[in-house]
Amino acid sequence: MNSRLPSVQPAPAWHAELHLAFARAGGRTVLRDNRHCGPLRVQKALYPEGEGVCQAVVLHPPSGIAGGDHLLISATVGAGAHAQLTTPGAGKWYRSGGAEASQRIELAVEEGAALEWLPQESIVFDGARAHMETRVRLAAGSRFIGWDILCLGRAAAGEHFTHGRFDLLCRIKRDGAPLWLERGGFDGADPMLASPAGWAGHSVGGTLLCAFPDLPRQAAGLLEALRAIAPDDGAGHGITALPGVLVARYLGDNSEAARRWLARLWQILRPACCGRPAVPPRIWNT
Repeated sequence: MNSRLPSVQPAPAWHAELHLAFARAGGRTVLRDNRHCGPLRVQKALYPEGEGVCQAVVLHPPSGIAGGDHLLISATVGAGAHAQLTTPGAGKWYRSGGAEASQRIELAVEEGAALEWLPQESIVFDGARAHMETRVRLAAGSRFIGWDILCLGRAAAGEHFTHGRFDLLCRIKRDGAPLWLERGGFDGADPMLASPAGWAGHSVGGTLLCAFPDLPRQAAGLLEALRAIAPDDGAGHGITALPGVLVARYLGDNSEAARRWLARLWQILRPACCGRPAVPPRIWNT
């Protein structure tokens, strides 16, 4: 099914929604529902590694989020299905004249299903006023790998995040019980951006989260393998296994190095979490 939500009157800012649902049909994962309103799309279901995994590339044609824009992306992966979501390029949060922009991600993974949420980096322009929220609901026997890379300012242009506001929320629950909750917020030039207890003067932070039922048994071996890999730019990093979720962190100044490091960790984690070898999405090479 591929349909449009009811149209709304034009507004000064974009209010866009994308609702996806994946289901298992025999040995195949299908994109059962694909509804959108405004500039958020998935053009088609892709199968780069066979019919068992459905890949969807989330497109935001304006390529950036401006003040007053509000985006909602929801995805449900039905029992036994396996979906992989990624993006074709970096997301951009533009300078705002005063209005706040927001992006809300709502992901649900049903029993025996797997979901990979692997977007490319988000670049926060100086002067942006934004709120980013991610909520993940896991069934008791489901599996999840996800990451986010946040870049403060446009380093290539010599820009730093000295004005504006950014707020973050990430919550993962399994079978209704909390596995991970992280909330943060800072203003431009906030002292925590320079503090060793915060960003320590760096401009790029990355987080990978992995949760699957067999993690407690495999944690020791995975940590040994993962900790043998370091970012190729020498940035600060750390990996730990908490009850129910494995966490990897990058803190440095190079978004490409952050993504390469997280992708190398994903190559180790995916077979353990999803039971499949790591096949990098082709869109990452474009």
